[in-house]
Amino acid sequence: MKPVFCRLSQLQTLPRKIPSVAFKSYHFLAHEYVPGPEPSHLYRNAHQVFDTVPDLDVVSATTIIGQFARLHQYREATQLFSRMLFLNITPNEFTFGTVIHSSTSLGDLNLGRQFQACAMKMGLNYMVFVGSAVLDLYAKLGSSQEAQRAFEDIQHPNIVSYTTLIHGYLKKGRFEEAFELFKQMPERNIVSWNAMIGGFSQMGQNEEAVNLFVEMIREGLVPDQYTFPCAIIALANIAALEMGRSFHACAVKTLGKLSVFVGNSLISFYAKCGSMEDSLRLFYELPESTIVSWNAVICGFAQNGRGEDAVDFYERMRNTGLKPDSVTLLGLLWACNHAGLVDKGYSYFNRARLEYPSLLKPKHYACTVDLLSRHGCFKEAQEFLRDLPFNPGVGFWKALLGGCRIHSNTELGALAGRNILELDPKDASSYIMLSNARSAAGRWQDASVIRQEMQERGLKRIPASSWIEIKTKIHVFVNCDRSHHQKDGIYSVLNFIYWEIDTD
Repeated sequence: MKPVFCRLSQLQTLPRKIPSVAFKSYHFLAHEYVPGPEPSHLYRNAHQVFDTVPDLDVVSATTIIGQFARLHQYREATQLFSRMLFLNITPNEFTFGTVIHSSTSLGDLNLGRQFQACAMKMGLNYMVFVGSAVLDLYAKLGSSQEAQRAFEDIQHPNIVSYTTLIHGYLKKGRFEEAFELFKQMPERNIVSWNAMIGGFSQMGQNEEAVNLFVEMIREGLVPDQYTFPCAIIALANIAALEMGRSFHACAVKTLGKLSVFVGNSLISFYAKCGSMEDSLRLFYELPESTIVSWNAVICGFAQNGRGEDAVDFYERMRNTGLKPDSVTLLGLLWACNHAGLVDKGYSYFNRARLEYPSLLKPKHYACTVDLLSRHGCFKEAQEFLRDLPFNPGVGFWKALLGGCRIHSNTELGALAGRNILELDPKDASSYIMLSNARSAAGRWQDASVIRQEMQERGLKRIPASSWIEIKTKIHVFVNCDRSHHQKDGIYSVLNFIYWEIDTD
């Protein structure tokens, strides 16, 4: 990384603000001098662009840098900043905003910090265009504390500033801070609502995402094509079928013709809720099906135990000329696993190894280990593990242990158990899995020892949860739950059921 130097002699002559309308007048200039996505051989060096422009000033220079950034030529954009300084052209707030965003896109935190330091020397860091870019840099590449300080440095934060910090909080799992900041926003638009709903949904906070969507509707905002997929995916994760139907109707009423993004989310939603008929109907109604559309159906068949249908659908996709991606192959292997199609699944994996080796990730190898061991092919599973192009992680050994538990293979299960504890001695689920495997094999003393070791290490099992949808309202429960407002009635019914079972 080349350092960016800020000349102190330029600080005295800094223009405080250039009207944004001035940039529009130079828009034609950028298109004239900046190469397209496939750069011309005449511009092998981005510096030549500046040397070609007559009467180059801060407005035209910033416009050209911005055009490079829009073409995703971020490295060239940052290099042109240095060229500006060399030509004694003083950057303004829009210049810094552009190059800091370019640093973020490059994933270069140190370069972004250099630009921030340069902006601070020029007294521009408090301006919203610069401050929001710095905030985005730290929210994506730095820490929450750095992002918070960048937000506080902005003199007049706008919706973009608030939304960026909210996104940073959600990415770090700081949900309470994100929600508090959201409530403090002086005004909220559809973008800020989408950030909240999408962020909570992506981080597994599905109920909160759905509640936010409902609250947004009540406040009179109209959801767009980006809002619905986030809310629908959250509903899919909690299998809230009836509420999802309501959201589907709302999308049709609001948007009219559904975009492919909304359509794909609905296909996946109905599949995850077990309604493959609705999922297929939506697939065939799409004006244009993408690889995501095909993947949603294939994974839906896999999840619902319809392995043969998933295989048939995959072959239909191949016949259209569409090539699979990583998700397609994983869904296919998953389908074969659940349907017991061992030979077919193993054949698909080996074919992918020849035809699409770059698509295969560790999770595809782990799924294949699970496929073999779950169906008792332990010799093949061991050979597969031995020939892996990388060291197997804990997930591989858990997959093997799961098969050993099903088929009571205690010797191989012990080997898998030793590797699991060696690789991840602080994972409570590993101890639970090992204890259950020992119990299934009738080795009660060994299971008790594992449970005792788990307690001595202070490891606690995360309680499982379940939920039920009644009249579009989701009720969530954990083991021995006493938090529900109808808990007395629920336990009365449970006690009655227990009594009926005992009397029978």
